[in-house]
Amino acid sequence: MRGKPIEGGLMTAQPARLSLTIAMVAALALTACGQRPSQTRAGETAAPLVIGVSLPLTGDFAQPGSEAKRGYEIWRDMVNPAGGVLGRQVELKIVDDASNQDTVVADYTKLITQDKVDLVLGTFSSLLNYPASAVAEKNRMVFVEPAGGAPDMFTRGFQYLFFAQPATAPRQADVFVNWVKSLPEGERPKTAAYPSQDDPFALPVIESMRQQLEALGVKTVYNEVYPADTTNFQSVASTLASKKPDLVAQGAVFEDGVGLVRSLKQLGFSPEMLFQTSAPSNSSQYSEGVGEANTEGVFYTVSWNEKADTPLNAEFVAAYRKAYDAPPAEDAADAFAAAQVLQAAVQAVGVVDQDKIKDWLHANTVQTLLGPLSWKDNGEPEGSFLLAQWQGGKVEVVGPPELATTKTVVNPKPGWE
Repeated sequence: MRGKPIEGGLMTAQPARLSLTIAMVAALALTACGQRPSQTRAGETAAPLVIGVSLPLTGDFAQPGSEAKRGYEIWRDMVNPAGGVLGRQVELKIVDDASNQDTVVADYTKLITQDKVDLVLGTFSSLLNYPASAVAEKNRMVFVEPAGGAPDMFTRGFQYLFFAQPATAPRQADVFVNWVKSLPEGERPKTAAYPSQDDPFALPVIESMRQQLEALGVKTVYNEVYPADTTNFQSVASTLASKKPDLVAQGAVFEDGVGLVRSLKQLGFSPEMLFQTSAPSNSSQYSEGVGEANTEGVFYTVSWNEKADTPLNAEFVAAYRKAYDAPPAEDAADAFAAAQVLQAAVQAVGVVDQDKIKDWLHANTVQTLLGPLSWKDNGEPEGSFLLAQWQGGKVEVVGPPELATTKTVVNPKPGWE
């Protein structure tokens, strides 16, 4: 499930970086237009089916990017013993974009035009998938991305872009707001604080939540955006402690989510409710970062449930645990689902033909370990997220009620330990 902007979305964040990146996309794409991989049918060749991916294996997004790599590789290792795709063994060509927009543009341009991979899969975060998907679109390559739900991703009229999660960033807040609405009025938060990283995924989630909760009468006492490279959260935590909001809703990627919890703990301020985007979904890395006891009662929205009875979910969970001796992170599951989407389309049309794959995805629903996924014409998914909460050192789904894995909701959140 990420990335984040300043008010209004991705296009208002880091304009100099984006302008340079967009110019680079255009320049590189002009040299590449019309150069597409050979179109092959099932059984025509025994050559590997090469799928190109650029991921942030170093830099700011290294932690979730590495989880995405695990998800892609587990998918490959499950598919190949079963005969591969179209009778061809899958080969993943994964390169490191170092969490850099210019590097990701160069990576996908090279993968498509020089390496001539058969297919591509997306990278991590809206910040990186925004320029990467532009390269794919210019070259008429299907681009299924596992993590990039910023609204600006879907305003460009792209036809080859597909987001393999249930919904975009602004819709993530809905399930938490609906839970708040379900509470007796006396149990609802009266005040809320909204610190958020300047990231094109997290900020729209927090902005949507703020607007919806304000409409319910929840007073905003803090609403600030901090730079993506922020590492010291003492100042933010001190301000929050002084205002004592009932709810802290943070737009966090990973390290910033851990950092704020640590700072709040040092100051001894524990809000009655804590919601964070993305960070709590990082499984054992999150609980190790903040301390297992301090995960208790933390809310987040999630695309995936480890206990879900969905296609290949049990097999994915077992394979991940065997390989890494830990429960899977959501980012790994999202990447696995993106690969499932691409595989389903290729097998359905029976040929590596980008236009046929694209048309099939626009017209069909794909069953994945996240559940059924389908898309609007712009590649935006049509589903909704789950509300998860850490309870007793593990994650439970607490909303919507019909999909909950427990009837218990920890509220208020206990103090830090």
